[in-house]
Amino acid sequence: MEKNKNYLSLKKLSLKLGADLFGAADISGIKNDFLLSADILKKIKTVVCLGLGLSRGVLDDLQDEPTRLYFHHYRTVNATLDQAALAVSHYIQKKGFLSIPIPASQIIDWQSQKAHLSHKKIGYLAGLGWIGRNNLLVNKNLGSQFRLVSILTDMPLKTGRPLQKDCGECRSCVRICPSAAIKDNPAGFDHQACLEKLKEFQKKRLVDQYICGLCVKACRGNRT
Repeated sequence: MEKNKNYLSLKKLSLKLGADLFGAADISGIKNDFLLSADILKKIKTVVCLGLGLSRGVLDDLQDEPTRLYFHHYRTVNATLDQAALAVSHYIQKKGFLSIPIPASQIIDWQSQKAHLSHKKIGYLAGLGWIGRNNLLVNKNLGSQFRLVSILTDMPLKTGRPLQKDCGECRSCVRICPSAAIKDNPAGFDHQACLEKLKEFQKKRLVDQYICGLCVKACRGNRT
């Protein structure tokens, strides 16, 4: 009862803050992968995950490379998520529980593409979508056209379960990928090829960090 009540309270707050997606995940099986102190890892039990949709118009403006407009929008959505995560984290803390907001976009090691945790893995465990051929979380309504943020906590929460879904026959991201990193089998995603293309875009000063957006543009989930 307490878990469900807490879940509904956080969901109501998150949606009020503008989130399009909300879920909570049991991370007992993966929390040792998190780049956090051992003391914190012992305390956390669940992770709250929020998602915010990207502008379809901004994405539609992308042709064969990222744009300055997309770069600004990407950062703005991440910042908005960080503010929402801060508010949710503060609410949890006021209720007497531990809460740690993890930035929406903070890569610690770009070469190995490691962050404090994987938001997409949290979203997957929370039942917000499945891991697509594009190596991103795919939601049935938003496709991959959203960003995520996570909040670690020891608050008792109802948690979701992974969806038994996949991309089916859709290969839109395979066709549009400028680095040919996306393969027919999601497990075959070529991380290094993707990273090298991101470096190329950054060197051309198209954007100031390693982002692309083309496979995000192509991935629409179950939308027509």
